[in-house]
Amino acid sequence: MAPLAFGGNVFGWTVDEKGCFELLDRFEANGFNFIDTADSYSNWVPGNPGGVSESYIGNWMHSRKNRHKMIIATKVGSSLVRGGKKNLKAEYIMKQVEFSLSNLKTDYIDLYQAHYDDLETDPHETLEAFHKLVQSGKVRWIGASNFSPERLELSLKISSDRALTSYISLQPEYNLYDREKYESQYASIAEAHHLGVIPYYSLASGFLSGKYRSEADLNKSPRGEGIRKYLNKRGFRTLSALDDVAKKYNSSPASISLAWLLTRTNVVAPICSATNIAQLNQLMDAVRLNLNQEDTDLLTSASALLPEDKDS
Repeated sequence: MAPLAFGGNVFGWTVDEKGCFELLDRFEANGFNFIDTADSYSNWVPGNPGGVSESYIGNWMHSRKNRHKMIIATKVGSSLVRGGKKNLKAEYIMKQVEFSLSNLKTDYIDLYQAHYDDLETDPHETLEAFHKLVQSGKVRWIGASNFSPERLELSLKISSDRALTSYISLQPEYNLYDREKYESQYASIAEAHHLGVIPYYSLASGFLSGKYRSEADLNKSPRGEGIRKYLNKRGFRTLSALDDVAKKYNSSPASISLAWLLTRTNVVAPICSATNIAQLNQLMDAVRLNLNQEDTDLLTSASALLPEDKDS
């Protein structure tokens, strides 16, 4: 597996099915094979139910006859209706896995992830359901996303104590700017339990691409307004360091940001999305980069949260 995951959240949102096919063709042609999606994508788009992203990916694999070459990760637990309740009850998981398998036009899912924790459901019930799916061959591995550290550790303990299939991966928000929560609360758990870390928002919703450098830039994409929180002293300091390192490597801020993530312990495949081939080429360029320690340290230092940053 090449160490990048294509984020399928854009499919059915900012990328139509034709664009999906073009992007995934280029992704695969460059030696990549890991695609991440969810049963609920892209339900935030008016008129789109859950399952659109999975269906695009399934149609693409069916057309290209390449299912055996791909690693497909999807998620369960987020309501198909925007704003609905989280659900990791066994009955729901067993229902939704069939929904995802049908959308993806496959008889197995490589990595089936709990999208959000369901605090009303005993983790043992959830893990029993996942265990049955692995035993049946419908799922190969399971992973967790958006769990509290305490609930993640509890789930790992239950799996160990009761000989149930255990989470092998963790999908947290983690990037060069959004570091504090993962590094202070989750990194040690991932290390202790040998979890493969698959960060989402790897480019901070696009901020780390360098595309947004002022409030005037916020209208450049549908997610632009979510970038406003990065337009501060630390954000600009981070972009300046990215610009310097990108120039040195004849690369781009986006590529350098992903290359930095790939230097982090336990990070196996940052999730990144593209809406056109030019963007995708930048992202794929990250794997050819081998940041030296000096440049890695420069980026780590520039993006660190300083006491004075908390007021900016």
